[in-house]
Amino acid sequence: MQSTGGAEPGAERPKMEVRLVQLMASFIRVSSDYALARLEFAMRFPERESPPVLSRPPDASERSFRHEWDAIERQLDALGAYLKQIERQPRTRERSDPAFQSLVRTAKELDQFARALRWVLTVTEKGA
Repeated sequence: MQSTGGAEPGAERPKMEVRLVQLMASFIRVSSDYALARLEFAMRFPERESPPVLSRPPDASERSFRHEWDAIERQLDALGAYLKQIERQPRTRERSDPAFQSLVRTAKELDQFARALRWVLTVTEKGA
């Protein structure tokens, strides 16, 4: 019998599901970090419009993420626009504040997880 040189058909699906669950859990964790950074920034700069709210899926299930994902991506776009607006301004006290740096850090992490999640969601959708 000749080997096909690859994994059994369908063997990649469980690996992708495990990766998806890991990414979803990480995204939820970082979204909690973002919520705290958002609150801290809003409290330190009450005169400024607060950073956008980011919805958090109720659980780390593929179904919840697929249902909420388009809205979450729009919110992430709004967050990116908000940060760019501040970053484009000449030196401001907001830009040098640790609360803003925390906001930027969590936004970058969210963006990285969102890109990975979008890829896995797309791949698992096609393979379903």
